[in-house]
Amino acid sequence: MTALVQRARMDDTLAEAVGPPPVVSLRAVTRVYPGVKPVEALAPTDLDLNPGEFFSVVGPSGCGKSTLLDVLSGLGRPTSGTVTFNGQAVDGVVPEGVGIVFQEDASFPWLTVRDNVAFGLKHSTVPADESQRRVDHALRFMGLADFAGAYPAQLSGGMRQRVCIARTLVTRPSLILLDEPFGALDQQTRLLMGDELLRLWRETGATILLITHALDEAAMLSDRVGVMSARPGRFIDMVETGWPRERDSSIVSDPRFGEITARLWSRLRAESLRAMGAQGPGGGR
Repeated sequence: MTALVQRARMDDTLAEAVGPPPVVSLRAVTRVYPGVKPVEALAPTDLDLNPGEFFSVVGPSGCGKSTLLDVLSGLGRPTSGTVTFNGQAVDGVVPEGVGIVFQEDASFPWLTVRDNVAFGLKHSTVPADESQRRVDHALRFMGLADFAGAYPAQLSGGMRQRVCIARTLVTRPSLILLDEPFGALDQQTRLLMGDELLRLWRETGATILLITHALDEAAMLSDRVGVMSARPGRFIDMVETGWPRERDSSIVSDPRFGEITARLWSRLRAESLRAMGAQGPGGGR
């Protein structure tokens, strides 16, 4: 065996031990909003998202969760630090392969469900026949095929969010960013939508980052949960859930679910009080 072959095999072995490179990397990222009194939204932040990972972010209101998503996606530029997606710099432009779903109902009321979903490919170079196949698949996958001719006003809130997710799905993103997508839904519907989201994650193999205020939602859905401090936001804990990939909302009956949720709240309680400007027990020490 030549030295060159031996070196190549050693490199392969090392790569397997280290694992694949992260899909997204943030290094020392900050975000300061300028003004008479500048607002520091993000303290220096590091984060790696692994291929196929389901990662959630929780934190007090106003801690910079959505700002984190903005700079990660390219919707906003960091004040300092670097963001990369698949090894390429992200700087104020959403890269191809990134899909985003927001909390607000972003369906177009004047378009049918089918036309809403197809809008995701309106400015793409995907051929018409392939576009139609993708739309048909997304409608079936999200349980919307029977409502393809309906308008958003005829649908429930949960179904309208399915439309928005389907519109993102047709672009075949490898990274899906979700900013409180189920925030306006009741608890039962949130759990069921969580099951749909897990199914989408498994079948597409995409990496998912979810911003949520719901600790139970984060505990149920995630492989890892990042806990952020009060503003300026930074990660103060990373919680590994240890759940199997094949999971659904029935996991809430697992004793570990309660342990995870309790740990998240134990890290967040003081930060939430600080964010509210309140003092905790002991006079705010």
